[in-house]
Amino acid sequence: MGLFLLTAGMIAVVMLVMAVGLLFKYPCLRGSCGGPDVVDAAGRSLRCDACPRRAGKPAVPARP
Repeated sequence: MGLFLLTAGMIAVVMLVMAVGLLFKYPCLRGSCGGPDVVDAAGRSLRCDACPRRAGKPAVPARP
C-alpha cells in the first residue's frame, strides 16, 4: 500500500510540474538568444510575433 501511495504521489507531482506551463499562459517557442529562429517544417517562423495566440496583441517587427 505504501508503494502505491508513493507512486500516486510521484505522478501527482509530475502532473503539477507539467501544469506550470498553464500558469505562464502558453509562451511561444523562441530561438536561442542571438541564434536562429525556430521554424516549422514549411520554413515559417515560430517566433512570438508569428504566434496565432497573439492575435489581439501588436506584432513585434522581425529582426533582419
